[in-house]
Amino acid sequence: MKLMFASDIHGSALWCGKMLEAFENERPAKLCLLGDILYHGPRNDLPEGHAPKEVIKLLNPYKNALLCVRGNCDAEVDQMVLEFPVLQESAVVFADGAEFLLSHGHHHNPKNLPPLNKGAVLINGHTHIPKAELVNGIHCLNCGSVALPKEGTPHCYLIYENEVFFWKQLGGGEFMRYNAL
Repeated sequence: MKLMFASDIHGSALWCGKMLEAFENERPAKLCLLGDILYHGPRNDLPEGHAPKEVIKLLNPYKNALLCVRGNCDAEVDQMVLEFPVLQESAVVFADGAEFLLSHGHHHNPKNLPPLNKGAVLINGHTHIPKAELVNGIHCLNCGSVALPKEGTPHCYLIYENEVFFWKQLGGGEFMRYNAL
């Protein structure tokens, strides 16, 4: 199974469009959005191309392809304009015999692990920094940020395919790989 993970669009129509272009090119079974879809929050500057109403128009046609979890900048009012569920705190996906827990990262993260079996995969965003680490037998992966990358990292997303995770730059190629299974 092929899956795509992305986080922290923060209302950028420019970067959301590039993410959806990557989704069309990658052709995964699902696009898993890990929160902070429409708003930038008080700690972040406005991202390039900030236009939350345009992000709504871009994402709603993909409603059947999306699986989303709530980020710390997402609010109930967002659900009023988005045609797909965005308010669940976490989601579990099973692929290739592995358990993936999807979370934004402000609650469950490598420093605050949820109860998972050894070998499970926790995938989140929130820090805007792509990363892979093994913590207490749990594979902890951060997909980075679509619109507001930090610490010199690229605008990126994460692909899972054939038991391997690939971080890819929007508009560019692979820059990191992790085999968790």
